[in-house]
Amino acid sequence: MGTNDTFDLDELLNAGAFVGSHTHSLDGKKRLTIPSEWREATGGMPVFVLKGVDQPCLYVFTARDMKARLDKIRSISVANAKAQQFIRSIFSCADRLEIDAAGRIRVSDRLLEWAGITGQVELVGVGGRFELWSPEQWNKQNSQLDPQSFAEAAASIGF
Repeated sequence: MGTNDTFDLDELLNAGAFVGSHTHSLDGKKRLTIPSEWREATGGMPVFVLKGVDQPCLYVFTARDMKARLDKIRSISVANAKAQQFIRSIFSCADRLEIDAAGRIRVSDRLLEWAGITGQVELVGVGGRFELWSPEQWNKQNSQLDPQSFAEAAASIGF
């Protein structure tokens, strides 16, 4: 490896590489503790929680990633009715959350309810974001994985 090819773990973490999965419980005030390595990956900035697009889960984006998404959204014409409908729907119930000193966030009741999250939460790393799932929905989603479809999906993204 050349000097320009050195591996920098801090750079990887700061880029928002969310990997692995964790099972945590909501506390009595419905706060969720974010794993410490994932807190580091947020760079100490707020996170944004949105409804999952095609699954009953919640997407959690870093501020850096959300800025990039917002830059794309700002370029969409207001005359694009389908896009505007999606934007209204997704952002009207989104949360912008600070991670507290104990590493917790408090997701709104409406988002928790939408995802079916009541007690335990599966936190699932998805590379540039992480997702929040009810254990039941996460197990259901995993049990429906078809090896052929999985391989096709991997090929479609060049994995």
